[in-house]
Order: sequence, then structure tokens, then C-alpha cells
Amino acid sequence: MDFTLIVVLVIVLALVFDFTNGFHDTANAMATPIATGAMRPKVAVTVAAILNLIGAFLSTAVATTISNGLINEGEGGVAITPELIFAGLIGAIVWNLITWLRGLPSSSSHALFGGLIGAAIIGAGIGAVNFDVVVAKVILPALIAPLIAGLAAFAATKIAYAVTRRDIGKPDGRGGFRYAQIFSSSLVALAHGTNDAQKTMGVITLTLISGGFLAAGSPPPFWVIAACALAIAIGTYSGGWRIIRTMGSGLTEVKPAQGFAAETSTAAAILASSHLGFALSTTQVASGSVIGSGLGRRGSTVRWGMAGKIALGWVLTLPASAIMGAFAAGLALLGPIGILIDVVLGTIVIGGIFLWSRKESISHHNAVNVNDIDDAGQVVSIKKTPRKPSRSERKKVAQ
Repeated sequence: MDFTLIVVLVIVLALVFDFTNGFHDTANAMATPIATGAMRPKVAVTVAAILNLIGAFLSTAVATTISNGLINEGEGGVAITPELIFAGLIGAIVWNLITWLRGLPSSSSHALFGGLIGAAIIGAGIGAVNFDVVVAKVILPALIAPLIAGLAAFAATKIAYAVTRRDIGKPDGRGGFRYAQIFSSSLVALAHGTNDAQKTMGVITLTLISGGFLAAGSPPPFWVIAACALAIAIGTYSGGWRIIRTMGSGLTEVKPAQGFAAETSTAAAILASSHLGFALSTTQVASGSVIGSGLGRRGSTVRWGMAGKIALGWVLTLPASAIMGAFAAGLALLGPIGILIDVVLGTIVIGGIFLWSRKESISHHNAVNVNDIDDAGQVVSIKKTPRKPSRSERKKVAQ
């Protein structure tokens, strides 16, 4: 197979992954405002798509981590070929779609890293992977960031409900958090663009470096940034309603003040990690924030069974996608016929997942039942003073 052709094929597949990343992670920003009624579903995904597009142009620190750190390349490193990157992307895409089908907010980032690591080990040996970078900028943030975001959301929720304490007969202003959610969820969408879109930029840049089209250590070209921004924006607009259902109502019932606290905590964690170049899982951060906010709202219930399933998905993502990437790499090393087999098998699996998903169609019409904030009084115990009967009522009783 012509070398330039395989590079083009990898770039196209990387943009497909970017698209799946978009609809897989829409819930990170928009599940809670949809659940509380702060934004209509289609409006929410439109806003998220636009802000993902803008956010992708704001930073390239994470892209550099992937293109010039995660996989050794260049002088003194191990050359990873476009064929192996192609195989890694297949593993990432298939795992993304499997978890989407199950409605699990797994990490698209870790699926990508796992696929690349598995393919690199099979094709170039274990020395192809820079495990210091994997530990420092992938695994440790995956363990620490959700915990920090969850604690921040817990504290923010406590504060939000404390400053809007209910008094009998007086408005508490909690409904106003619906308007604040428009800002906070938009900030999460912008932050998501600054982090997740860059991961595909890094993969394409790594492909161009491995193919000799860019020098080692080069930053992503502008056309790569623009293409990845557009792909993740289109994916975001498509919705990913299965995962929105899980994040919006599967973990805990979300109220406006609680949603605002979760979203601000998520945005702060993602923006900080993007600045530091950490290839963070925005999904894990968002899930941690939702759980933390659920624990922080008095009277709410966190569905630990669902949380356990999500956590299991987190644990399995890196090794599962690595195994799939390794399998695809083994075929790719057979030459053009192996790559063709990868394409055929990948197409069959993706088509099968899509057909399976049609058995239970989930869209913006039925993804989340909007939580009514008028019942928020059930969260806090309110003692009502018994009303004294009027004189006329006392006369009727006496008669």
C-alpha cells in the first residue's frame, strides 16, 4: 500500500475517532443543564458544539504531550509507523462505541491511549512507550482529578444550598441557578474543547512525524487544529444521548444549584489540566463532580450500583482498548491485506453496534426527564405552622 495513502487513511480514521469523542463526551457539559431544564436538549448540544470548536483553538499543550511524549519517536526513540497508529485508532473507536452502546461514560482519552500503547508494543516493542509520561500525565491525573473535582463539587453544593436556605413563605432563589448553569455548562464545553480535541491533533501530528512530513517535536499545523475542531464539534452536536441519560439521571437526580456546582468544578479541573498539558479524562472529572454534588445535596441519593459500573468501565478502558489495538496491529503488520482485514472487521463491528443500538432508540426526546425544581423543598425538612381555623369555620364545626 502506498505510504502516502496509509497516512491519509490514518488522518481520516483519527477524525472519525474525534467525532466519536464528541458525541461520547457531550454529556460531560450538557447532561446536568438538560436534566434541570436549564437548556433545551437541542439548544444544549448546539452550544456545546460551538464552544468545543472554539476551545480547540485555545491551546495545544495536550497535543504536544501525545505527539511528543507518550510514544517515543524521533532521534533516540523508536519509530512508530502510521500502520500502528491506524491500528491503535481502531481499538479506541471500537471501545468508544461499545461503552456508548451501554450508556457508560468511559474515557475516550484512555481508549485512545490504550489503543496506541497496545499497537506500539506489538509493532515496535515495549520500548516504544514512554511509561514515565504515561504515569505522570495520564494515570496519576486519572486517579487524582476525579477525586479533587468530586470534593470541590461536594463543597460547592453545600455552599450553594447554605446561602439559599429555605424560609417559610420566602423565595430562596434556587431556581436562579438554572440561569447560572447556562454559563457553567458552557464553560465545561469550552474546557472540553481545549483538552479532548487536542488528543486527536496529537495523533495526527504523530502520524505526520512518523511519516516524515514533519520534524520531530513539531507542533500541530493549523489545518490539523481546524480539522480536529470541526470533527469534535460535529460529533458533539450529534448528541450521544445514551450517555446523557446516565449522567443526567442515572447517577443522581440533579437540581439546578447542584448542577451548577458540578459544572464549575468540572470546568476548573479540565482547564487547569489543559494548562499543565495533562491528557485528562474529562469524562472521569465530570462523573466525579456529579457524584460529589449528589453527596453534597442533603436528601439526594447517589446510585452506587451505576457508579460501580462506570468505575469498572474506567478500569477496563485502558487495557481493553490496548488489547484491541494490539490485535489490529498484529493484522496491520501483515501488510496491505492486513490493513484491509482491519478495515473490514472494524466496519462490521461498528455496523453491528449501530444496528444493536436501534433496538432501543434514545434521542433528545426521551434521554432525560427534566427534574422539576418546585419539588426541591423535599430536600430540606420544612416545618409548617398549622393554620388556625377562622371564626366561620369554628361555627360550622360547633353546629
